[in-house]
Amino acid sequence: MRLSTKGRYAVMAMADLARRQDEAERAVALADIAARQEISLSYLEQLFARLRRKGLVKSARGPGGGYRLARDPGATTIAEIVHAVDEPLRATRCAEAKGCMLKGERCLTHDLWEDLGQQIETYLASVSLADVIGGRLGARQQAA
Repeated sequence: MRLSTKGRYAVMAMADLARRQDEAERAVALADIAARQEISLSYLEQLFARLRRKGLVKSARGPGGGYRLARDPGATTIAEIVHAVDEPLRATRCAEAKGCMLKGERCLTHDLWEDLGQQIETYLASVSLADVIGGRLGARQQAA
């Protein structure tokens, strides 16, 4: 399974926003996030429109405008961000209603990939933006 740029860039941008929001009281401009993270501004605008619709960010217009997190970084999981930009976390090639084989059957390794996808989902749901910006992921691995 591979996470596309939509999911990765959305997480990178949200982590940047979470870190900058702690430093300043004002909203953070997407152009600033785009420059720091080396992501196309127009692409970020599309992602943030989805993040806003899902209630993960709030926008402010006018001078000093930009985006803020809609809630505390500890209350936003990476899985929520990935899902907000319509990134599937499935590891199988099967469609929702039918299997991955020509006749609609499941392949021999379907359960393996299904379980892997669930493990990824569980892990991303257990990691918050606060964990990412606080550098707590390496510590989680060492504790395991």
